[in-house]
Amino acid sequence: MPKTKTKSSAKKRFKLTGTGKIKRKHAYKSHILTKKSKKRKRNLTHFGQVHEADANNIKLCLNLK
Repeated sequence: MPKTKTKSSAKKRFKLTGTGKIKRKHAYKSHILTKKSKKRKRNLTHFGQVHEADANNIKLCLNLK
């Protein structure tokens, strides 16, 4: 059997936490920042967690299942 490969897009976008949950970055922080408030930009810098419904698909992409 050949080795299974991880999806390059998934390994760049997601990381595992210590408890096994998947963390992600928020969207809408890359450009057109002049019209966004400081509070909104500050809240977008923090990491979020992936929803449980999407976690299984991401784990398959990362070869964790």
